[in-house]
Amino acid sequence: MTRLFNDPAAFADEALEGFAAAHRDRVRPVTGGVVRAGATPAGQVAVVIGGGSGHYPAFSGLVGRGLAHGAAVGNVFASPSAGRISSVARSAHGGAGVLLMYGNYAGDVLHFGQAAERLTADGIEALTFAVTDDISSAAPEESAKRRGIAGDLPVFKAAAAAAEQGLTLDEVLAVAERANARTRSFGIAFSGCTLPGADHPLFTVPEARMAVGLGIHGEPGIGEDALPTADEAARLLVTSLLGELPEGVERPDGQRVAVILNGLGSVKYEELFVVYRKVAELLGEAGVDIVEPEVGELVTSFDMAGVSLTLTWLDDDLERLWRAPADAPAYRKGSLDAPEAPRVGNAPAAEDTDDTVVPEASDDSRGAAATVLAVLNTVADTIDTHAEELGRIDAVAGDGDHGIGMQRGSTAARQAAAGAHAQGAGAGTVLARAADAWADEAGGTSGALWGTILRALGTALGDQDAPTATRVADGVAQASAGVRRLGGAEVGDKTMVDVLVPFADTLTAATATGTPLTEAWDRAATAAETAAAATADLLPRKGRARPHAEKSLGTPDAGAHSLALIARAVHGVLLDHH
Repeated sequence: MTRLFNDPAAFADEALEGFAAAHRDRVRPVTGGVVRAGATPAGQVAVVIGGGSGHYPAFSGLVGRGLAHGAAVGNVFASPSAGRISSVARSAHGGAGVLLMYGNYAGDVLHFGQAAERLTADGIEALTFAVTDDISSAAPEESAKRRGIAGDLPVFKAAAAAAEQGLTLDEVLAVAERANARTRSFGIAFSGCTLPGADHPLFTVPEARMAVGLGIHGEPGIGEDALPTADEAARLLVTSLLGELPEGVERPDGQRVAVILNGLGSVKYEELFVVYRKVAELLGEAGVDIVEPEVGELVTSFDMAGVSLTLTWLDDDLERLWRAPADAPAYRKGSLDAPEAPRVGNAPAAEDTDDTVVPEASDDSRGAAATVLAVLNTVADTIDTHAEELGRIDAVAGDGDHGIGMQRGSTAARQAAAGAHAQGAGAGTVLARAADAWADEAGGTSGALWGTILRALGTALGDQDAPTATRVADGVAQASAGVRRLGGAEVGDKTMVDVLVPFADTLTAATATGTPLTEAWDRAATAAETAAAATADLLPRKGRARPHAEKSLGTPDAGAHSLALIARAVHGVLLDHH
């Protein structure tokens, strides 16, 4: 468990602050993460990586010459927000575009995609790439759905080394695609991890058993088996990976392979070396030529007791990139003779705005803003009350952090809304500030989606007109459409969409007939509660729960349940303020 912390909510920020202070010669803190201490050379593509905290050395420890130009860091096991990613990317940009790289998780896909759109709109060419190396998380024919685990490192390194060689943005992306297509990982675990401030792990493994096919966010494995000896563990890892060779590799004999034996937090170096001796023997028996292997903690999961094996099947170009020198705080290889380019002045934090200025608003809208603030206070109180329950539901087939993430987001939204309201902002601006704060602080999938919901409502209400029932329903309808467009989920996928769509449809139908907002909202909240309960009978087709679909039967989706709770709580506020 994590023993040394102050406020658990501040853990990720404080860890990043300490990391930057310890490595001032290599990295510089910026809003949202860190960049290299020296400037990105003019004309060089910037490779910006990122993801949630709790995985060190990934992601901040991999920033340095020969590796990433910057890392955007989110809260514990939560994707950094689009605003944080954009900030780091702007600070790292050297004039030749930015490649944003991350593991393939729903929250990261959403936030990095949004960041790329923002950067492109501002004239910075930006592309994204998700690593998909974990063979346990999807079948070969659905490899695009696989998670990114310790295979992040060889794929990140290949792209970054290509950028150092002066390749264009499209060419660097092509290198990342080739490295990813030739990288496979598989892992096992003996116990789950415990987040800062928590009194129990996200999942447990029965004594004398192991979880097979683990994730790196506390997700349980896809199965269990008897606790192995070190040699048995090595044989399972090697056999699993040799059983799925990438396209273009007909047989392992004679192939050159980069090998990573990765400890996930509590399996220490001597244990890893005991396992690696057998890994090397088995690969040798298969005729594999091992190239510069790495054994150690490279992508962790707090204190998870687990180990993963990664194989990257090299061609001539990928081998040169794998062997290329690098100098980052947590990963060094070879020798870099050329001095790092000096940084001139301070790169902009990029997303900074003047929060002391709010747009002009009508008296009607300012009055409505008071109701909006009351709603957001109630939302935060409701989440606080149910956070433990939401985490417990989420842990059945996911990583168990839904309650924590919703707490972070709703608390930040409440604070941002209170600040905007105190400055005389209208309802639209109060909701927009709350949306940005929720997305920034929560990160992850829920942060992106709730930011979208609040922003859609804010756009519908605006700062000038008095809110009407029809305008509120239009905002909820736009929120429903935005969430589906952004997340790619539809009704039946066992997500919050299963609740948001019937809620929006019921509210729209009721207000269209002239039903007062309080009554219309009551009907919609009832529809939401019914839909949330019905998700217990669904199998998840999206998100981290998808690989563990069968485990979730009988349990409602956490995001759907939290939305239904919020819908009902907001009805009480509307009754008080109508």
